[in-house]
Amino acid sequence: MSATQDPPTETRRVPKERRPREPGAPRVEEKKATGAPLVLAAAVTTGWAVLVSATPVLLAAAAVLLISPSPTDSEAVLRSGFAAWLLAHGVPLKTDLGPIGLTPLAISALAAWRVSRAGVHAARAAAARRSLSVAPALKAGAAVAAAYGVYGTALALAVSTAGLTVPALRAGLTMTLFGLAAGVAGALWEGGWPSRWAPLVPAAVRDGLRTGAIAALLVIAAGAAATGLALALSAGVATDMVKEYRTGVVGQAGLAIVCLVYAPNLAVWGASYLVGPGFALGVGTTVSAGAVALGPVPALPVLAAVPSRPLSAWSGLLLAVPLLAGMIAGWLLARRQARSSAPRDGAWARLLVPAVLAGPAAGAVLGLAALVSRGPVGSGRLTEMGAAAWPLAGIAAAVVGAGALAAATATKAMATKRTA
Repeated sequence: MSATQDPPTETRRVPKERRPREPGAPRVEEKKATGAPLVLAAAVTTGWAVLVSATPVLLAAAAVLLISPSPTDSEAVLRSGFAAWLLAHGVPLKTDLGPIGLTPLAISALAAWRVSRAGVHAARAAAARRSLSVAPALKAGAAVAAAYGVYGTALALAVSTAGLTVPALRAGLTMTLFGLAAGVAGALWEGGWPSRWAPLVPAAVRDGLRTGAIAALLVIAAGAAATGLALALSAGVATDMVKEYRTGVVGQAGLAIVCLVYAPNLAVWGASYLVGPGFALGVGTTVSAGAVALGPVPALPVLAAVPSRPLSAWSGLLLAVPLLAGMIAGWLLARRQARSSAPRDGAWARLLVPAVLAGPAAGAVLGLAALVSRGPVGSGRLTEMGAAAWPLAGIAAAVVGAGALAAATATKAMATKRTA
């Protein structure tokens, strides 16, 4: 065979789609391959987040459905269940009894976790981990937020009736913002951006925020323990409340679920009781260690733990709880810095600055927790339910800061003395 008859081997061996792309030429096929999976991943994973986070309220609705043979009543219960799920995201409800805005924080935490996981899966579809830009992660979070807003708007329109109204526009905006915060957080975590941005924040600020968050969580845990102990001591009254409903075992299970979804709210109220400001169960009411002024209390078994009289003789000792929480957080801060391999120049400054910042950080966390755990339950005197944010934040910042500073200083001084 002559040379003119030889086949062009280069053009036959290199497929058309693998040929080198000219500079500046658009990559049409890659856009089509990555655009659709992101939208699909956001829609599917966000829908799964809706189903999982709505499961507790749907179980409570199913418990009522078993004792409600009428189809009309069953539809009303389902509407109420999905309305309660919207309420967990901060969407207020308008009922015949008045506005309802007391958010069940247990459902809120579950929804935030599931939406963040949706952001993780959407970020994987957008290849955010392999990208050197933050744009894919933000794009994935925005897709999750858009899908969550659509689901929220659709459910708000579906559950609204004459006696129960959910503002659709408010629901869409609230759910979009909720999905944006949780979805972007999950997408950024999947992309590894927290570890990339952490070195940009001063070490003292990071340690101060971590120490304050630990102290705030310890105070809330103490509030939950105090609430559980008070409820155990009032178990007889709580049992009588359950029996008065006369709804059977299934109805009692639904009532227990209602109490459980508001357990984080009660933990925050218990923390405010331990810190000092206390909380309110209606307009003009006060429940604190130094003063108790109550009116009619809603007939929920979990509210049997509310004290009926002050602890005037021992109320000052309750401040030892946030002080102890600050001391534990300060001790952990000193221990963590002692185990680090950082240079020892300016060791006291690296310790005292975070200890001072821990107080405001803990106050901010507790104030935000009080803000999201309060809200109205109908009209009239029940328009104020929960702990006041500013008094709790101010007192906690001062007491926790003092405890963290004292414990960190003492731990560092003892370690220096042993080394010397």
